[in-house]
Amino acid sequence: MMIGPPGAAPDSQTALAIENPPNGAVLNRHDGRETPDGLLAQVSGSCPPGAAVSLNRQPASIAANRFSSELLLTKRRNRIRAETTINGQRLSDEIVLLWDWQSFKRYRFSVDDNIMFLKDLGLYPHGYNSLFDHWYLAFWRRIHQQFGTKIHLNIYYQTDAFDLTQMPDKWRDEWEANAGWLHLSFHALADKPDRPYRNATYAQIAHDHDLVMGHIRRFAGNEVTSRVTTLHWAECPKHAVRALRDRGIDILIGLFDMTGPLQSTGYYFDVPTCRYVNTRDYFYDPQVDMTYLCCDMVVNNVPLVQIAPALEKQAESPHTGELMELLIHEQYFREDLPGLYQPDAQDRVRRALEWVTQQGYQPIFWGEGFCGNQAPPPVRR
Repeated sequence: MMIGPPGAAPDSQTALAIENPPNGAVLNRHDGRETPDGLLAQVSGSCPPGAAVSLNRQPASIAANRFSSELLLTKRRNRIRAETTINGQRLSDEIVLLWDWQSFKRYRFSVDDNIMFLKDLGLYPHGYNSLFDHWYLAFWRRIHQQFGTKIHLNIYYQTDAFDLTQMPDKWRDEWEANAGWLHLSFHALADKPDRPYRNATYAQIAHDHDLVMGHIRRFAGNEVTSRVTTLHWAECPKHAVRALRDRGIDILIGLFDMTGPLQSTGYYFDVPTCRYVNTRDYFYDPQVDMTYLCCDMVVNNVPLVQIAPALEKQAESPHTGELMELLIHEQYFREDLPGLYQPDAQDRVRRALEWVTQQGYQPIFWGEGFCGNQAPPPVRR
């Protein structure tokens, strides 16, 4: 059983392989026909000459060493098994497909690399009676009030002359009162070094996650936490990702665009798999039980005038335009970081949110239900 699309075509004389959709694909209303009973979706692959193939014990159509059948997906997680016997040899292949039933257009806004506003609060708590006396959190509250946006802040443990041990719990009640639209989660130990988890061990990820999340729960309460996060640089070996899964994280955000000179931000996936994932909104690795969502725009990387056209292009395909993950980084808001500060950072946020709002996207948290979709399972007739 492969993860993602096969890197090379199987030997058609001996192999049986389900090829489309690939193992781990997440399907929705754009990938078949939804009925009251489930999603009717086409499944196909390659087989040896003369083989009679069954898919989930139902005969498949055969043409030119290819098999296909329309299957009814009835569960969130669906196992698809192809079987044949030829020349006395029994062959099989199995994949897992997820179904996002009653999917709809939805979005979330996340912010990476957060630590400076916590440093302000932690070192000068007497200056802030309310969390929202801080200009940064005040801005995000205005954004929520204007657009209904749900904001997810990914947090470092430390920066120069500050770490989370210095963050008081004086605003814990206020964090909890705003947890319906404001979440916090683990991002990394610190901003540097770059790509800190490229070769991480299970123990390293476990330690850093538990350190950050322990302090978040202490000063902000459990209600602000989530089963979703973005690792710094979105890189991590599979064995280390398991540390996150063992701690309740089951959705990770990444950038899977492999067209640039540096192939990173795709966690542990190889280039063919990343290229496939980049054509989709989401992807699932059954070996780790982890769902990966594609970031649609790093807002601080796109000039203000290009934000709407870039989002329009992303939405041209229904397979990349159903779920919108918008991302920016804290440092671009900071006037005290002149090498990074973008004076129009707040305007870029508003422009992106104006576009998704006008296009009918609904604000969600990815941790609500299945990737923001809380529709109940279908009723089998």
